Amino acid sequence: MSNNSNLDSSSKKDLKILEIRHLNGPNIWTYYPVLEAIVDIGELEDFPSDTIPGFYERLSLWLPTLIEHRCSYEERGGFLRRVKEGTWPCHILEHVTLELQNLAGMRGGFGRARETSTRGVYKVVVSAWHAEITRKALFLARELILAAMGFDPHQQSYDVKGAIEHLRDMVDSLWLGPSTACIVDAAVARNIPAMRLLSKGNLVQLGHGAHSRHIWTAETDRTSAIAESISRDKDLTKTLLRSCGVPVPEGRMVTSQEDAWQAAIEIGLPVVVKPCDGNHGRGVFIELSRREQIESAFSIALEEGTDVLVERYIPGTEHRLLIVSGQLVAATRGDSVSVIGDGVSTIIDLIKKQINSDPRRGTSEDHPLNIIRLDSAARMEIAHQGYTPDSVVPVGVKVLIQRNGNHAFDVTDDVHPSIAKMASLAARVVGLDIAGIDLVVSDISCPLEEQGGAIVEVNAGPSLLMHIKPAVGKSRPVGQAIVDHLFPHQDHGRVPIVGITGSYGKTTVAHLIARLLTLSGKRTGLACSNGLYLDHKQIDKSDCANWHAANRTLMNRTVEAAVFENGLDTILQEGLAYDSCQVGVVTNVEPTLYYGRHGIETSKQVFTVLRTQVDVVSPTAAAIGDVLKEVVLPTGVAVLNAKDPMLIEMSELCHGEVIYFSCDPELPVVNLHRQQGTGPTQGKRAVIVRNGRIVLANGSDETSLIKLAELQPAVGDRAVREIEYVLAAVGAAWALGISLGLIRLGIETFGFGQEKSKTEYQDFLEKQEI
Repeated sequence: MSNNSNLDSSSKKDLKILEIRHLNGPNIWTYYPVLEAIVDIGELEDFPSDTIPGFYERLSLWLPTLIEHRCSYEERGGFLRRVKEGTWPCHILEHVTLELQNLAGMRGGFGRARETSTRGVYKVVVSAWHAEITRKALFLARELILAAMGFDPHQQSYDVKGAIEHLRDMVDSLWLGPSTACIVDAAVARNIPAMRLLSKGNLVQLGHGAHSRHIWTAETDRTSAIAESISRDKDLTKTLLRSCGVPVPEGRMVTSQEDAWQAAIEIGLPVVVKPCDGNHGRGVFIELSRREQIESAFSIALEEGTDVLVERYIPGTEHRLLIVSGQLVAATRGDSVSVIGDGVSTIIDLIKKQINSDPRRGTSEDHPLNIIRLDSAARMEIAHQGYTPDSVVPVGVKVLIQRNGNHAFDVTDDVHPSIAKMASLAARVVGLDIAGIDLVVSDISCPLEEQGGAIVEVNAGPSLLMHIKPAVGKSRPVGQAIVDHLFPHQDHGRVPIVGITGSYGKTTVAHLIARLLTLSGKRTGLACSNGLYLDHKQIDKSDCANWHAANRTLMNRTVEAAVFENGLDTILQEGLAYDSCQVGVVTNVEPTLYYGRHGIETSKQVFTVLRTQVDVVSPTAAAIGDVLKEVVLPTGVAVLNAKDPMLIEMSELCHGEVIYFSCDPELPVVNLHRQQGTGPTQGKRAVIVRNGRIVLANGSDETSLIKLAELQPAVGDRAVREIEYVLAAVGAAWALGISLGLIRLGIETFGFGQEKSKTEYQDFLEKQEI
């Protein structure tokens, strides 16, 4: 190890990022998406962090929140302790990348830094919910670390704030908004898969295939276009609500300043002037009594919408009630904003000192209150009181700046049942499954009719942030309510998925399982190395044993079951397209086939890759625990080749059931496996060949399925292997609950001679005459 005297600032010391790949789903590292980078630290291999003067001090000063990283010491400050004691640049790169993401608002704390067989070259792996954001965080972390090392005297500072702001801008433009994110988080908590359908925006698919639902912010595929259009037309909404007995303020649309004044006289002063189709409160003016105010408000409101509405002013405070599937889920109260004069400061200065200095105010989702700006509505409000923004307000005089500010004060528990019922009726009248009901009332805990309150708007796609992060009061489980609405009765939104890996035979097994699922009546998607199929129709002839083809299949809302071939390359370079499967098949393992590829040199490395398929088999209720039993998926099954010692070892990693298959019915592992059951029909299962028949073994019970002579396998040495393929497919079909009659029919008519399967190592197999 070099000491400080060996540090030469003129030498080239760098972290070179040689390669980056995004693993989109479960992979050899974790169950979640990650970015895997190959990093060459070169000469820095000789300079652990404790040998670099000032590095620890600069790093901990620039990123003090690293104190929360526990690292291998499993205690707060553990990572910084490692830095002080001495650790290598790629370990630091891992932690700094994760922290920059966290500070920018991206969740996730999984990270690893591992040496490769080449000195100075490491694999750095970090959580990556969005590949572009994480990639940028990785490069910014590299720059920060090099600056903190201080080898270049001209680059011993770093704009950490600027880096975080840049990442936040990317998060704001590329990642999910808070309303969508809270629904996705609630879905994931229910074990419902979530798939983003666009790299930007908030269109998300919850669930897979035919059982999936779509959300877009707080709108769902149950939100009708007609209902949304009605909600945008405030005059039409009021007409419909009034006809159903819902109290609404009297008013009408106006066409000019003169007409606005005439409408105000007819309705009775004071009045409200607002756009007929505006949103977010823009262009809304409240409690106007003078002609010049009303005419000015008309002009501004017209800029915010296509028409202008004048309606009776309802005294009280505006509230927002969130209705989901006819039920009140959350309610917030708006709040007026005022300043108190000090005899010295202008109104502009008072807003800055008394309002916007509140740490709860800001422009990000972390701030429950907005920054107050002197927009046209605020200027009119100030003018209504005889002031201008530059006026100096006398000591103790209160000036109202905004009548109804943020709806950030939770009042859900205070809502009177009759008000909740009326809000639910309003949502049903308009036709919205999710609605934000705005009503004005003096006391939310008393019935509307007792205080002259009224519903003033019904909004589609309401913001959920005010309910998730209120300024005062507790957060409400609005995301959970929406997920329960879309997936009632603990539905998990999944279709049966079968994943297949192994050294060879994957394509044949995939085709056969897909055939059996189709025969069972399920519209089946198949992505394998010789194409992409929907039932019997080939829709893509290219190699589709990859993440993108599998993802396409799961996005297809006609698919009722899916079968995916996953080779070693797919798992290593892309990850799996699904977080969990009902059946995982491993046909066989021949480690030598992989040596020399992707840095693989040992059978243990091959094992680590292929076990990924077994890792994602749906767990049993016992494996998950009592707390989550009500949301557990159907117990998954790993179907494994009993003659392969590596797969016997792999069976211990399965969180679900294991079904072995074997041409030899007397293999010790098969007999032991069957004996571990508790009864003749409750034992552990295996698919075997006995006396020339395929037999389904369940504990000590055996059921003959079909004679081998009735199949059409190839002759010669490959016959045994193809029989194993049949056994694997039968095991998967058995695990899926397909009837024995259909399984028998499917394998009997499959015709191996007609199946020209392209495997990952077809050339090798042909040369070996396997």
